Amino acid sequence: MLKTKHDPKKSAWLVRQNTKHAKLFWSGELEQSNLAALKGLTRESGLSIASGEVLWLNHAWYVTSAGLLRVAKENGCDGIQAHVVSTLSDAKTSRWVFKATVYKSPGSRGFIGYGDANPSNVSPLVHGAEMRVAETRAVNRALRKAYGIGLCSVEELGWLSGSSNPAREQSQPVKPPNQSGSSNGQPKLRDRLCVLIRQYNLDANLVKAYAADFCDTPTLKEKTEMAWFANSIPMLNLWR
Repeated sequence: MLKTKHDPKKSAWLVRQNTKHAKLFWSGELEQSNLAALKGLTRESGLSIASGEVLWLNHAWYVTSAGLLRVAKENGCDGIQAHVVSTLSDAKTSRWVFKATVYKSPGSRGFIGYGDANPSNVSPLVHGAEMRVAETRAVNRALRKAYGIGLCSVEELGWLSGSSNPAREQSQPVKPPNQSGSSNGQPKLRDRLCVLIRQYNLDANLVKAYAADFCDTPTLKEKTEMAWFANSIPMLNLWR
């Protein structure tokens, strides 16, 4: 469990800020139970939406690597070790498995987490960097165990990394969906783009311009199915 003692006034302020940002960024998606869960998470861990430490994706809250590292720092983490599990990894096929251990104190036996990455579960943007992705995933899992954070981390989600069948994906027509939602149980396109923009530190204005060009329209507002993107710009600017 977390040991950090948050200032009551600061905690109350952060709860208000997170609630405000959540209602703004994910308008119409959150129920009272979702907001209640966010308030409890905020009081316990001090995670901040504005700082990109917690996200709402596919009807659930997720923590980010940045949030986990800050929690570890504030709780006096003594160290993190990570190394490749050679018996399960294959450099020739870019398949990597990492083992990470988080030491909460000098005498801690450590909390262990494993993470894997290969071309089928990482974004095409980071093909060739599967080793680093696997390490991040392992560290995130170890941190979540060490500090009792039950939320899955964004970096551990395979769907953020694209399709497990690139050939099939390329054969499909490249057109934006009619709505921002999804009918096949996959995360909303808006959620995926927001996370990728934050994860790879992309310029929100350039992404907006690309989206407009992709939709073959001068401005995004002319396309009702892309209106979510304009609403997401304030959140993206907070993450830059």
